[in-house]
Amino acid sequence: MKLVPVAPLLLLLLTMLEARPKPAALKCRTGPLDIVFVIDSSRSVRPFEFETMRRFMMDIIGSLDVGPNATRVGVIQYSSQVQNIFSLKTFFTRADMEKAINSIVPLAQGTMTGLAIQYAMNVAFTTQEGARPLHKKIPRIAIIVTDGRPQDRVTEVATQARNAGIEIYAVGIQRADMNSLRAMASPPLEEHVFLVESFELIQQFGKQFQDKLCAIDACADGRHGCQHQCVSARGSYSCRCRAGYYLNQDKRSCTMIDYCSFGNHSCQHECVSIPSGHYCRCRSGFTLQPDSRSCRATDLCNGVDHGCEFKCVSTEGSYRCVCPEGQQLQADGKACSKCGAGHIDLVMVIDGSKSVRPQNFELVKQFVNRIVDLLEVSPHGTRVGLVQYSSRVRTEFPLNKYHSADEIKKAVMEVEYMEKGTMTGLALKHMVEHSFSELEGARPLSHNVPRIGLIFTDGRSQDDISEWARRAKESGIVMFAVGVGKAVEEELRAIASEPVEQHFSYSADFTTMTHLVENFKLNICPEEGKGETEIRSPCECEALVQFQTNTVAILQSLTEKIAQMTARLEDLEKQIANKK
Repeated sequence: MKLVPVAPLLLLLLTMLEARPKPAALKCRTGPLDIVFVIDSSRSVRPFEFETMRRFMMDIIGSLDVGPNATRVGVIQYSSQVQNIFSLKTFFTRADMEKAINSIVPLAQGTMTGLAIQYAMNVAFTTQEGARPLHKKIPRIAIIVTDGRPQDRVTEVATQARNAGIEIYAVGIQRADMNSLRAMASPPLEEHVFLVESFELIQQFGKQFQDKLCAIDACADGRHGCQHQCVSARGSYSCRCRAGYYLNQDKRSCTMIDYCSFGNHSCQHECVSIPSGHYCRCRSGFTLQPDSRSCRATDLCNGVDHGCEFKCVSTEGSYRCVCPEGQQLQADGKACSKCGAGHIDLVMVIDGSKSVRPQNFELVKQFVNRIVDLLEVSPHGTRVGLVQYSSRVRTEFPLNKYHSADEIKKAVMEVEYMEKGTMTGLALKHMVEHSFSELEGARPLSHNVPRIGLIFTDGRSQDDISEWARRAKESGIVMFAVGVGKAVEEELRAIASEPVEQHFSYSADFTTMTHLVENFKLNICPEEGKGETEIRSPCECEALVQFQTNTVAILQSLTEKIAQMTARLEDLEKQIANKK
């Protein structure tokens, strides 16, 4: 920015008038230029003030070597609209240009400076209007002269014009807005922004402006060798680097400043320098934290398609697949053993009668959850339902209620103890008619998904169990019967599927089932069907075998705990009886 005061400028003007040759003899000796004057003729510019602007343009033109192969000049005026007075290709003599300038009639409306810059970029500086092609490297110069604040936006369009190769000089007079001038002008601003105190001084200011335009542009021929920017300085030039770079010793090339080398970045892993400063970056497998400095191992299980069949476990910078208890991870590191606990529809029917007692009922719930841990629970895998009975029957949750083992285990632990009687027959009827219905989530029989019913009781049933035990097995349900305490073996056998010895267990000793596990696959999952028996897939057969094997192990541990607790309770009852 240059503010031209009145008194010094007048003194300078007198000196220049004495020292200068006659105006007609003064000519720019630089290479050709393409210059377009962009003149504000809004209503705030009074008629006599506009006359000083005419003389300003003519004085500048008078100092130029104009011609088709020398400097070309165009003039546009603007207010609320833009008017082309003459283009770069219209006139090639000063006389013709001055005549056209003297004939300008001011528009006397608003101040749409942004619109005028847009017109200069899109029209006035096109080859169709006389501008030389960019590859000829002839400077394109726009001289904007205004006295007020723009009524439209100028920043964005001025940036576009500068990026298009137009060098903009912004000359403000009297009431001009300095921020707008700076937004329009090319860098460096101290060489392209001018503010004149009044219209009376514009003509004198024009003399200084002539010197600036007529200075030799040593950067114009493109042979300066500057990597970033070339800055002309009256017969010479200097190279300048963009922000974030420093000039090398050769005074031409630039190197980016290594902000990371200052040692104050505080990055936990890596520091990366950029022109505007630096940023922190984490090594592979880590994520940058909100403080933009520290790093944390990425949970790759949530960020990649890990492909784990059962569960993905994140490790530092990596991950691994794991399988549920009882299954082995395959060679591909993703799949689990071929069948595992397989796909079954399992309904567990647990005795909630008064004789079970609250503490034992909690053990029963733990037993149920240990079985769930062995299963691959999902909508297309194993489905689990739970029924509790005493004098009545209650569905705790059907087969289609929960789709993960965690959901089922949580629901089991929230089951409330019913107490009262032992209506096992009623519970079997409920299981057959409701629990294994498609409405409650059982897969159709045509899908060959094994249906397993597991009855857990501790005493004699108060109703008949034979009818609904028979119907359950006839409907295709594989029945397991588990009895503890005062359970009746005859009833357990009536409930259990054939061969009975493989499907029921009584007392605290469950080892009687283990030696029959190998025969289980042959009896329940034949390789070839006979008569109307449907052929089951190897995975379905393996599912039943695996389920029974794992269940036996759990029952052994559970029964031992129940037996120990029962013994302690009996001792306590005896002690109480003796005291009486």
